[in-house]
Amino acid sequence: IFLVIAIPAFFLWNTNTVQNVIQNGEVTQNIDLNLGSQGGSGLFGGIIGTFFAVGISWTFLDLLRGSKTSITPLKDALRGFQAPYGIGILVIYLLSSIFTFFWSLLFVIPGIIKSYSYSQAYFIYYDEYRQTGVPPRYLDSITKSRRLMDGNKGRLFLLDLSFIGWHFVALLTLGIGYLWLMPYISATKAAFYADLAQNN
Repeated sequence: IFLVIAIPAFFLWNTNTVQNVIQNGEVTQNIDLNLGSQGGSGLFGGIIGTFFAVGISWTFLDLLRGSKTSITPLKDALRGFQAPYGIGILVIYLLSSIFTFFWSLLFVIPGIIKSYSYSQAYFIYYDEYRQTGVPPRYLDSITKSRRLMDGNKGRLFLLDLSFIGWHFVALLTLGIGYLWLMPYISATKAAFYADLAQNN
């Protein structure tokens, strides 16, 4: 099963950009199909970025709920790499990215919509693992995320739009501003999930 997922994923992410250039008056488009990536280019960069982003998001979720009272930067950033959670993050990343890619083949918009549908899968996986002590099935986490996001994808989209100005400011600082912006975004999305989980 792993090879069935890993081999197509390798080729999908290494050929994820359809390049379009303007030559001799002909206009083409540049579409990045790597919708599942949290950062970096290609499969490896996306996976590593996801491990860090998920670990940081879980830390903020614990802080919001009061189950954690302080941040230890290095340890919290590496939470995603720890044994109980690492394989879950990896498999959910691969599955949701593959699903998003195939939805993107219909058109880019369905792929974006599905990426929002799967966006809470890491939080759901973490919550269920902490509550039961048993790792949940990966597809179940994705399915529950899809159900949780029914009627809430627009809210998350508007939340993402609210960060556009901050991205411009961070870019003006040659990327240094992202040292503050990314934790802010992670904390905001953890609060978004906490609100969804509480009200559903």
